[in-house]
Amino acid sequence: MVKVGLFVRLEAKPGKEADVAVFLKGLALAEQEPQTVVWYAVQIGKSTFGIFDAFEGESGRTAHLNGQIAAALMAKASELFSQPPSIENVDRASG
Repeated sequence: MVKVGLFVRLEAKPGKEADVAVFLKGLALAEQEPQTVVWYAVQIGKSTFGIFDAFEGESGRTAHLNGQIAAALMAKASELFSQPPSIENVDRASG
């Protein structure tokens, strides 16, 4: 059962929107992470993008944040994004 997740908001630099979209498609290697239950990249507006991932527990979320995808995202941040990625922990609402 999915209990925790991440929501990452990304704001592309002007003129970099297509590059961000291509970059996010390449991050689909999250599907190969054994503790990542779901992973979605979305475009919210012209220059606003998001990533949502979900995990069964905290160990999966931590492994993801310390893995290749987070490293790739941070390595490209200054080139592609107008501000640092906003990374928020989200938890399943009880009830």
